[in-house]
Amino acid sequence: MRLTQITPFVPCTSLEKQIAFYCDVLGFEVGYLAEGIYAFMRRDEVAVRLVQVDGSVDLHHPERQGSFYIDVQGINAVWLEMQPRLSALPESRVRAPFDQDYGQREFHVADEDCTWVFFGE
Repeated sequence: MRLTQITPFVPCTSLEKQIAFYCDVLGFEVGYLAEGIYAFMRRDEVAVRLVQVDGSVDLHHPERQGSFYIDVQGINAVWLEMQPRLSALPESRVRAPFDQDYGQREFHVADEDCTWVFFGE
């Protein structure tokens, strides 16, 4: 017996905008869609579950901001593949690749509702 994957639930105030972001910017595909409620997104072996919340919920508020980490192989190639699309985002939503003290090389991207997606190797 072993655990095989973690799939975060990511709240969003506009499922349509989040789907577009995860597909068009990060390269995910929709695996399942319950219109206006839920979307299962996948890229390679990674999955994310987007869940629509009431639009009055302020997901940009620091107490509601979330994040998750995606381990990758070939971080520089992933960055180069995404970089043209990431360059269209506001500068405050993207942290270019950098080396961490603990040995990981990472870049970070904030989605439409300010959930930080960390990519690292």
